[in-house]
Amino acid sequence: MVKQWYQRRVRGEDTAFVYDEISNIIKEAIEATIGGNAYQHNKVNQWTSNVVEQCLNQLTKLGKPFKYIVNCVIMQKNGAGLNMSNSCYWDNTTDGSCTVRWENKTMYCVVSIFGLAI
Repeated sequence: MVKQWYQRRVRGEDTAFVYDEISNIIKEAIEATIGGNAYQHNKVNQWTSNVVEQCLNQLTKLGKPFKYIVNCVIMQKNGAGLNMSNSCYWDNTTDGSCTVRWENKTMYCVVSIFGLAI
């Protein structure tokens, strides 16, 4: 929260990486792509591509001065473990990241977006 406030104050709302805005973009992309579907191995590649493409389309429509990196992982719920880690070396006053974990009865979907100020 401190980071968001700082970015809004220093860079202005129109050029800040706003976590809530990015989080909503991710959630909408996942819901539109996967929604209430059950896990289907033969559809996972298409789903991950669609989620990434929808996120990138919405991010570019924001018109903010960022380069974006979008990562999507879909995993079947079968009792196996999944550990993920991301690390970046960047400017904390201008750059940002957002990760959303979504799940239904049969799968997990984890999407991370990194915004690097231009």
